[in-house]
Amino acid sequence: MPHPLYVAFIWHQHQPLYKCRDSVSVSPGKYRLPWVRLHGTKDYLDLILLLERYPKLHQTVNLVPSLILQIEDYIAGTALDPYLTVALTPTEQLGAEQHQFIIQHFFDANHHTLIDPHPRYAELYQQRQDKGQAWCLENWTPQDYSDLLAWHNLAWFDPLFWDDPEIAQWLQQGKGFTLGDRQRIFSKQREILSRIIPQHRKMQESGQLEVTTTPYTHPILPLLADTNVGRVAIPNMTLPQHRFQWSEDIPRHLNKAWYMYKDRFGVTPRGLWPSEQAVSPAILPYVAEQGFKWLCSDEAILGSTLNRFFQRDGAGNVLEPELLYRPYRLETEHGDLAMVFRDHRLSDLIGFSYGSMEPRRAASDLVGHLEAIARTLKHRQPGGGTTIENPWLVTIALDGENCWEHYSQDGIPFLENLYQTLSDHKEIKLVTVSEFLEQFPATETLPADQLHTGSWVDGSLTTWIGDPAKNKAWDLLAAARQVLANHPEATEENNPEAWEALYAAEGSDWFWWFGEGHSSNQDAVFDELFREHLSAIYQALNEPIPPELKQYVEVHQARSDHRPEGFIHPMIDGRGDEQDWDQAGRIEIGGSRGTMHQSSTIQRLWYGVDHLNFYLRLDFKAGIKPGVDCPSELNLLWFYPEKTMHNSPIPLADVPHEAPLNYQFHHQLGINLLTQSIQFQEAGENWEWHPCLSRAQVAIDNCLEVAVPWADLHIQPDYPLQMILVLSDDGCFRSYLPENALIAIDVP
Repeated sequence: MPHPLYVAFIWHQHQPLYKCRDSVSVSPGKYRLPWVRLHGTKDYLDLILLLERYPKLHQTVNLVPSLILQIEDYIAGTALDPYLTVALTPTEQLGAEQHQFIIQHFFDANHHTLIDPHPRYAELYQQRQDKGQAWCLENWTPQDYSDLLAWHNLAWFDPLFWDDPEIAQWLQQGKGFTLGDRQRIFSKQREILSRIIPQHRKMQESGQLEVTTTPYTHPILPLLADTNVGRVAIPNMTLPQHRFQWSEDIPRHLNKAWYMYKDRFGVTPRGLWPSEQAVSPAILPYVAEQGFKWLCSDEAILGSTLNRFFQRDGAGNVLEPELLYRPYRLETEHGDLAMVFRDHRLSDLIGFSYGSMEPRRAASDLVGHLEAIARTLKHRQPGGGTTIENPWLVTIALDGENCWEHYSQDGIPFLENLYQTLSDHKEIKLVTVSEFLEQFPATETLPADQLHTGSWVDGSLTTWIGDPAKNKAWDLLAAARQVLANHPEATEENNPEAWEALYAAEGSDWFWWFGEGHSSNQDAVFDELFREHLSAIYQALNEPIPPELKQYVEVHQARSDHRPEGFIHPMIDGRGDEQDWDQAGRIEIGGSRGTMHQSSTIQRLWYGVDHLNFYLRLDFKAGIKPGVDCPSELNLLWFYPEKTMHNSPIPLADVPHEAPLNYQFHHQLGINLLTQSIQFQEAGENWEWHPCLSRAQVAIDNCLEVAVPWADLHIQPDYPLQMILVLSDDGCFRSYLPENALIAIDVP
């Protein structure tokens, strides 16, 4: 029987608990951050309303319980965050501290997509960027503040709602907003928020949508069972001083999520999105006992379980698709579970790269990958053929909220092109996970006790444990959990405050932001929230709050050198936009890396990637002129470790015979800093270099920015590269950076 290629999209909607629990210093209903309210008006309702226009397409949406609770607080009018507080305050009553808060935080958005399209908002943003915060504090009028308060909320209304008469009127008005306008804007936000859960329930009842859930406050279940499992993927991981082993908290989180879901949707859930797609053998019996039928994780988990690495071709498509694109059965003492594993790369393309592409081209690229998967499956089945003879399921699962901030019109043009193409496609069928499993139950078995322990991040748990700050947070949590255990009389029925605070503190998000790996301008706020949740446990038990909970878990200050923290998509214009590079890796050069670079004209090196390009930025000292104050040529050289190919020495004169300068390299991009012209070369036989065509982009203004397409380097996804930068004049070596090292790059 011929089959289409079945595709399951799973959109994960999640926010941590921003609600304060320190009852001594914070009034009830106080929220630290506004992201539930703002994402609620931009990302949760529009996604499924757009899908509803294409009834042949079925999808799955995961709603985390902690998100639902906060949405309901805003609907009820019992949630108040600092951003909302100042937005609803008469401008004449705003003080200097509030003015400073507004200037610092009311541009917290991707300016390319949420600020620049709105002239008045963009005007205020440019004033802050060009003239500085001090100038704004001194010169802005009450009307400037009022307009900014309005626009910070207006810009987050999804374009799907711009035909609403009130929203359309505000967008047309542009400026001159009053307190009454700002109050009505908030009322419109609450109106949109109130439609989110009913619309999900309606579409689930119609069969077009499947709604799944997550453990109550998004905890890492394997780490609740035993923090020592961090060493499954990383054997030499440094663990917290105190082992956290509270597996009895797992069924508590699952049970609360189960009954909360049943109350909101009128049925019991079938699917579970384990927080951060983190799984282990220990959690499976609890998941099955609660009644869940399936769960999802990442291809890295499947690969490690099978002891197979999913190799991909040059286009990024899996070479053995029949291993990845199928559900698996896991047998537990409480019944079988099905598990689907997402295609990591396809999910990341939507989450991190397609936003920087023209929408129609991005949609075509994704459909092209799905068609390539179908072709490979046909070719690899016995006897080949022109149709797919078995039911295969491609799972694409990702964050359903944050990525759209980088898309034009919040992703509507991309999704419309994608959905129309898939709706018309005769060989691709979008399904919910449950409807696929009901028709085609999992037949391939994975031994449950051999399931790899890890998450969607590199198949490990290092994002949440192993770093000194993360480990310290686990020790604080372990101490509080033990104090609660020492009070057996404090049950969930007679002391819900203690238990709710524990559940909040067990959430994954705090550990995500602690330590190395991830950072934002809200790190200190997340630190405070975590400690407030822990403090609330002690308060609810009438126990003294430990002094360490009144101190930050880590020092929050500007960091120097660090690795990339996410994908980047900078505009190559030589201006070094701060938002474009905020997730990039950074290496300090001038005056901070030894005597060789104390007088360096280059102060800082930034680097990062997306699925299309490698990106590089160099910050020069003020007033530096290439060819006068520094060499006029920059050479980028790529080193391919453990790969058999032709390699050649650096094609310059007077290169010192010392590592890493005496390594042999495979690609070289020469950049003339005076003319911004480029020369791209590839190593050949006999240590020769051969010119090649390159589509690299170069721009110099405030800084140097470079984008080099992966297609130029002819390298497969998931390969580790290394590179060095060499400065030269007239083909003669002058200096290099970084000092005594190569820059490590992971091809996505």
